[in-house]
Amino acid sequence: MNVADSSSPAARLSAVTLRYGAVQALDGVDIELPRARLTAVLGPNGAGKTSAIGLLLGLRTPDSGTIEVFGGSPRERVVRQRIGVMLQSAGIQEVLKVRELLELTRSYYPDPRSVADCVAVAGLDGLLERRYGALSGGQQRRVQFALAICGRPHLLFLDEPTTGLDIEARQRLWRAIRDLVAEGCSILLTTHYLEEAEALADRVVVIDRGRVIAEGGVASIRARVAQRRIRCLSALPVESVAGWASVSAVRRVDAHLEIVADQAEPVVRRLLEEDAALSELEVRRAGLSDAFLALTAGDGGAALEEAA
Repeated sequence: MNVADSSSPAARLSAVTLRYGAVQALDGVDIELPRARLTAVLGPNGAGKTSAIGLLLGLRTPDSGTIEVFGGSPRERVVRQRIGVMLQSAGIQEVLKVRELLELTRSYYPDPRSVADCVAVAGLDGLLERRYGALSGGQQRRVQFALAICGRPHLLFLDEPTTGLDIEARQRLWRAIRDLVAEGCSILLTTHYLEEAEALADRVVVIDRGRVIAEGGVASIRARVAQRRIRCLSALPVESVAGWASVSAVRRVDAHLEIVADQAEPVVRRLLEEDAALSELEVRRAGLSDAFLALTAGDGGAALEEAA
């Protein structure tokens, strides 16, 4: 195994299939995790994200296909020592103090971060002598992040890392994640906060029903959806606008109209023609959330609801 080859991906799933009884969890999935990049793996519940992570961590064996992490098996010790993991289900001993958890986890790695460094990166000031079970949900997530990075991982798995965090703690974690990537760490992120993926990801992989249905940079995924979102202050009836050409969804929010359109120009032109008092006109392209919903069979109305 050549762990020093920086030109190869940090990890790779190739033509992987995995079945649980009658359920096809993964069906010919190909995913590559480039080095020193953050890859966001997105998909609805049950799409196969957790199964893919389990395979990359060596927790499951595929029915067919191959798995490589740093050129070898994820079950090899030399590979596992280069990996950090923050999963939704942590299984951490609640009676242990935060300091004890950090020292125990650090002992598994050949060149771990200092406890002080872990505290600084994860924002654990004042928590070292607290028992894990006595912490709030947000504090526990920050401890889990510290445990995931304490071994200086070259590949980091973050499964819904900001669930339960307040805005300040989420922004702090985002900064830490960006710093890790800048230092050369490869990261696989799963998140239901699509604005989080849009803010952090270098690459996006969309999985649905066990298959990869789209992959590429954030801009290229957004470009898969030609829709535009139009917002304006107008008294025009929703029922009337809904029947216009190019309009796929429309709703009223207070005095504003919010419109999803396949083409913005004809809709904007007609708005201006039919409402001389129209104001506060805004037009923007589809975001990652719109693209995700469209790719996973969400219609325009769903996109309008979910992006609200």
